[in-house]
Amino acid sequence: MRIAVIGAKGLPPKQGGIEHYCAELYPRIVKKGHTVDLYARCSYTEFGWLESYEYQGVNVISLPGVEAKGIDAFVTSALGAIASSGKKYDIIHFHALGPSLFTCFPKFATSAKIVVTCQGLDWQRAKWGNFSTRLIQMGEKAAVRFAHGIIVVSEALHHYFLQTYGRQTVYIPNAPAKYGDSDAQFTYGKSLGLKQGRYLIFLGRLVPEKRPDLLVEALSALNPDGWKLVLAGGVSDTKAFTSQLLEKVANNPNIIFAGELRGARLWEIVRGAGLFVLPSDLEGLPLAMLEAMQEGVPVLASDIPPHQQLIQGGKGMLFEAGNLESCMNSIDWAIHHPQDLVLMAEQAQKYVQLNYSWEQITSETLKIYKSLLNDPQTIDLAEPNSTAGLAGAIGKK
Repeated sequence: MRIAVIGAKGLPPKQGGIEHYCAELYPRIVKKGHTVDLYARCSYTEFGWLESYEYQGVNVISLPGVEAKGIDAFVTSALGAIASSGKKYDIIHFHALGPSLFTCFPKFATSAKIVVTCQGLDWQRAKWGNFSTRLIQMGEKAAVRFAHGIIVVSEALHHYFLQTYGRQTVYIPNAPAKYGDSDAQFTYGKSLGLKQGRYLIFLGRLVPEKRPDLLVEALSALNPDGWKLVLAGGVSDTKAFTSQLLEKVANNPNIIFAGELRGARLWEIVRGAGLFVLPSDLEGLPLAMLEAMQEGVPVLASDIPPHQQLIQGGKGMLFEAGNLESCMNSIDWAIHHPQDLVLMAEQAQKYVQLNYSWEQITSETLKIYKSLLNDPQTIDLAEPNSTAGLAGAIGKK
């Protein structure tokens, strides 16, 4: 099969769940004998316009963009949709709802099958203004109308599309990336003034909907003896929010801003944490949480549906989303019940190992592609929450 990918910023991944998702999925698809062209943003790849390069077998094509908040993604997605329409692809796969605004181009200009993966309802993100929010909502409607198949990464998203549009989707969850070796001596952690097992870690982009501010307030109010908080993540069109957050922590020696960590330093800091905390108001299915669970790090998270899906039933702790007191109480309980956290972490680790696999994701994605290309009208609908079946890979057209 010849596959085009639109919507990812580029490869290798620097930050962003979609980029890490594509970095795991498409090299595996290439190894199975297929060709993949990924249309990327020159502002991310740092390559010139229309230059291409290879990443683990994936052909990455750098497209022009516009250095403006929110506009860059739409421009490169539009250009990617136009460029892919001029080539003979079997599958054109859009990632995220904003880029899906342009699914109409290849839908009418080519015989390729159009697939959309929704990692989350991006129009709910606080960083977007009214205009960008409306464009993303239009992209959601375009995906429902023009895509031959829609993949969602959580049960909550499956229910959303079914209830909102009567549109069946395929639920294929994310999976964690495997960590490599890290410094057993905890050298980098010590340089930050950390002690293994005696700090909380927030890992993710510093954006309003992930609520690092709530976590900062909670730890500042609790001020637990011997414990610190590490904020690890980059900025994503939210410089004003990040500046305000850093001003709050500037004079607190127990809150450390580590910036965007990668590779061995990231693995060292996550593995050394006593508690991974994700207080988000909005998520798809968070890769960072899956990775922490895979590494056996105890997890505390807000009680939004994707988090409930991952850690309810004794695999972690939940607190009421947006509720400072609930967050504080949960952190305080966790700090004083280390043995309970160990049991939760062990259960979570086993759960992830059994249920979340990139090999399985690759197999299920290829199954959708092949079924669309063969005879979509003959596919039987499977159970809505089954990753093995094509639960409406072909929705209402």
